[in-house]
Amino acid sequence: MKAKPALRASDLAKPETEKESWGSFAWFLVKLVLAVLIFRSFFFSPFTIPSESMLPVLRNGDYLVAAKWPYGYSKQSLPGQVPLIPGRIFSDLPERGDVAIFKHPVDGVDYVKRVIGLPGDTVAVRNGVVILNGEPIPKEPIDDVRIPLGPNTACHVRGTPDEDGAVCRYTAFRETLPSGDSYTVLDFGSGPADNYGPIEVPEGSLFMMGDNRDNSLDSRFPATSGGGVGMVDSDLLVGRASVVLWSTDGSAEWLLPWTWFTAARWDRIGEGL
Repeated sequence: MKAKPALRASDLAKPETEKESWGSFAWFLVKLVLAVLIFRSFFFSPFTIPSESMLPVLRNGDYLVAAKWPYGYSKQSLPGQVPLIPGRIFSDLPERGDVAIFKHPVDGVDYVKRVIGLPGDTVAVRNGVVILNGEPIPKEPIDDVRIPLGPNTACHVRGTPDEDGAVCRYTAFRETLPSGDSYTVLDFGSGPADNYGPIEVPEGSLFMMGDNRDNSLDSRFPATSGGGVGMVDSDLLVGRASVVLWSTDGSAEWLLPWTWFTAARWDRIGEGL
């Protein structure tokens, strides 16, 4: 009868080592998930742009990063709006001209617009010119904005396509706020919201407008699901748009990886807001 071979120390240690290895891996995953949640909740978070209301600074197909700390934190800052933060902590108002991300007052969808009016400001629009606290915001004509067309970017009915249909030209203006901050807006001419107000922005609220003035449902329109936003409660703020992280013209196909690169708008990646 053959004697059983003696057990080696390594054989005894193997199951325990495997258990420790799986336990360490699981703990690593937990820490990774926590780190991502903390980063997205309190530092930066990605957002997509599904519309053209903020042309030309933001285009359909842009993926941007928003800074979470400038306006403070609330449940809106947390993934899934988990009610772990009572009210808003470290609260601070945006500056006029900020491109801010906020939750729609009715349906809670992420919206992005430019902050025009702060609490106590009086805002009106006359013939497309914004009047802030009784003073018209300077609006100077500049060269037409040229937007390349693609699967996710059409030419608006009041835009002008070039001869080969590759680019759409829009009439553009430079607005300059009292602070000296300036930005480009599009104006197609007479529109349904070119005359509005005056109205005073209530305490704790903000007046928001899209840069694509005749193609933006913003504070000039009553808050309705999928529509205007009315006066936006500052507690609905999520973050300040900071930089375009990625941009695509919509021609990419998931099953064709090389199209992920050919569809990229490389000139927009890293564009500051």
